[in-house]
Amino acid sequence: MTTTTTAAYEYRTGSELPLYALKRRKAQKQCGFRAKSTYGHCIKDKVLIDPPYNTGNDFIYNDDFKVSSEEYADESGEVDEEGNRMFKNTDSNGRFHSDWCSMIYSRLMLARNLLSEDGLIFISIDEHESHNLRKICDEVFGLENFISQIVWEKRYTRSNNAKRFTTLTEPVICYAKSLAKVTDIKEKRSEKADSIYSNPDNDPRGVWTSVSYVNPASKTQRPNLVYKIHNPVTGEDVEHPTNAWKYERATYEQHVKENRLYWGKNGENTYPRLKKFLSEMDGGMVPVDLWRHEDTGTTDQASKELESLLGRNIFDFPKPKELVMRILSLIINGDIGQDNIILDFFSGSATTAHAVMQLNAEDGGHRKFIMVQLPEETDEKSEAYKAGYKNICEIGKERIRRAAKKIHEDNPDATFDDGFRVLKLDDTNMKDVYYAAGDYTQDLVSMLESNVKPDRTDLDLLFGCLIEWGLPLSLPYTSETIDGCKVHTYNDGDLIACFDENVPESVIKTIAKRQPLRAVFRDFSFASSPEKINVGEIFKLLAPDTRVKVI
Repeated sequence: MTTTTTAAYEYRTGSELPLYALKRRKAQKQCGFRAKSTYGHCIKDKVLIDPPYNTGNDFIYNDDFKVSSEEYADESGEVDEEGNRMFKNTDSNGRFHSDWCSMIYSRLMLARNLLSEDGLIFISIDEHESHNLRKICDEVFGLENFISQIVWEKRYTRSNNAKRFTTLTEPVICYAKSLAKVTDIKEKRSEKADSIYSNPDNDPRGVWTSVSYVNPASKTQRPNLVYKIHNPVTGEDVEHPTNAWKYERATYEQHVKENRLYWGKNGENTYPRLKKFLSEMDGGMVPVDLWRHEDTGTTDQASKELESLLGRNIFDFPKPKELVMRILSLIINGDIGQDNIILDFFSGSATTAHAVMQLNAEDGGHRKFIMVQLPEETDEKSEAYKAGYKNICEIGKERIRRAAKKIHEDNPDATFDDGFRVLKLDDTNMKDVYYAAGDYTQDLVSMLESNVKPDRTDLDLLFGCLIEWGLPLSLPYTSETIDGCKVHTYNDGDLIACFDENVPESVIKTIAKRQPLRAVFRDFSFASSPEKINVGEIFKLLAPDTRVKVI
């Protein structure tokens, strides 16, 4: 199913959001990028988090549940009786770490709820909070579900501007939702890994490499693996002076029978090596926890690529798409994950979306992305602001557009879905009514004739209904005019909606004859109660299985 709308339109969603859609009013200011995805699904395979690093500067992720700065300062004795601060807000301040930890904790809880049972989460972080992050993850995911702390080589040149040490690496922490469900993790074989295979003896089984037959254990430690081995080229029987062999005699004899021992081109090797054929290397390679810059990119390369895409340097310290692509390429339980849903809670410049599209273009996959980003305003003095990007979300959206265009240019034969839909989370589409019966006046009653907020559009109402019914927000929809009324059809009839005023019976019958799963109208779509009742009768006759809702 291809997403048919583009980022040219932005829709509000209704207030009846599930908990995992960040129901708190402040959190509802977030802006998300979506491509063929839904909050209603578990995130199959991976969640990526590149949170704002705790540099000591203020950040905008101040959630409602945290103690205010004033309350904390008063309780902790940071101010005197006149309200003057007792010391500066340095990293010795007790709130320095707690603010950041409070922010990340709630999002990790959300991530865990969204993950499928065999899903993984990868979190890129620096050294300021990596130790605290591990403790939080141990609590949220469980210590037993820790997989690895990958060391990513983010740069490879020393910085003479550093006062002490130049930081060349950065940790990427990986947890599983349930390690018992993740039985195997592999990486795809690379050209570099395959380059070590050759066929010097023209073995009909194809190219191979070899590994030592000598065991690291001594003869005393493994006496059952001590025996003489016959060299068929020289005719000599050999035995290692100090170490045992890796295999028992029966296995050795099977290796001889299968011609798996290699003694060198002319039998010059003192001890044999065991052949490992490339054709037998199924399922990829076991990943390592040191990711070199040549395989995963650097922050400097990422900055240059983004500058090339957008025409100027407008975003600091983006992650390289190669790093994200390597994460997404991991093979989990034999599944290469070409249909996975990938979520990034801190989209930034939308590197993850770029990586998803690039991978789909390269291997024909149908991965889907969900990007979430607060619309953090750019500084008026910044290059981003001067280029017309008033907030970070605008940078991410433009990057997705330009990255998709470039990927098409670089891969003219590739077919991948480059569409995405932009949604802004907001409060309810319905008016808030908090008046006691005695407070109503005639003027107030007339203002409440419509229960929908005046600034809401048809599409705001449509997407609000999708959330209320738990339908995906990313599937295609069409809009058409029937007898002067605007009618919206979502996913070929999963839902048909008309929010116009005084909808004629001809439009009602046309919608009913299409027999949608759900039909939605506004209360003021009907001039009177009898007309509203008549709608129910029309659907009972023409579409008895359709669920009809009036908002």
